[in-house]
Amino acid sequence: SFKNADIIAQSCKGNDLKNLPELAYKLTKDLHTDVEKFRAIYIWVCTNIESDYNGFRKNHVKRSKFQNDSLQLNNWTKTFSNNVFKKLLKEKKTVCTGYAYLIKKLANLANINCEIIDGYGRTANSIEKQLQFPNHSWNAVQLNNKWYLCDATWSSGSFNLSNFTFEFNYNDGYFLSSPELFAKNHFPIENSWFLMNEKPILSDFLDAPLVYGNAFIYNIFPTEPSSMFLEIKKNEEIVFSLKELKSFDTKFLFLEIASGDNSQISQPKINRNKDGLIQIKHLFSTRGLYDVQIKLMNDVICSYVVKVKS
Repeated sequence: SFKNADIIAQSCKGNDLKNLPELAYKLTKDLHTDVEKFRAIYIWVCTNIESDYNGFRKNHVKRSKFQNDSLQLNNWTKTFSNNVFKKLLKEKKTVCTGYAYLIKKLANLANINCEIIDGYGRTANSIEKQLQFPNHSWNAVQLNNKWYLCDATWSSGSFNLSNFTFEFNYNDGYFLSSPELFAKNHFPIENSWFLMNEKPILSDFLDAPLVYGNAFIYNIFPTEPSSMFLEIKKNEEIVFSLKELKSFDTKFLFLEIASGDNSQISQPKINRNKDGLIQIKHLFSTRGLYDVQIKLMNDVICSYVVKVKS
């Protein structure tokens, strides 16, 4: 249980970043294990630092513009990095590199080994066409002689585009995640940071179904079909397979299938096979293009696009 660490992180809410050694000391001095100390640091960062969506968008536009001009790209990266850290320290607002830097810095001040990992992150806002270059950073931390993965940016909350405000909404699923689940929407440049023997390849990662933050909350993720874009014939059945890392009641699992303005909820045929995989079967009887979301209760776990031909 991380009760003590979480209480300490909460008690330091609102502290500024003018003195990082002092902040690291406050967060960790009354905790006895590295795991608890890292937990307090992680929770504090995720509940006190806002995501800077405008900075993220500006960086994406500039990097796209300069992708064929290495000199301009290098100059922009230096300028942007300096601004990221200034804004982080002054306004407690940053992009993923700032979150990863702060986690590493505070952990190192507490004598915990922690690294920044750069790579590709896949979200609903950054599907495969936009991933021409690495677009995300997260952390690996060594606890009890074992490395773990975490993503403070995606743990912290999300930006509400309807009113342009950041909404804190902590997602514990990105804290010391299972490497197998983490790899569903994180692809490190250095593949040793998958922390798995079987390492995915980038083309498969970019082609895979989109996996949402709720998958991390429920510890469940898709294994088949391995491609997000599917093409079948009318009256053909698709079997969607999910792997659960934590058991749940399948009666709350359903499909939402949308085509144009029409959307329908389907309570599909579900069974657990002998390998422990959950199989969801659905027959597509009408031709068309469908967005298929697999939901647990009302939360999207993953999504596919299905083209049904006659």
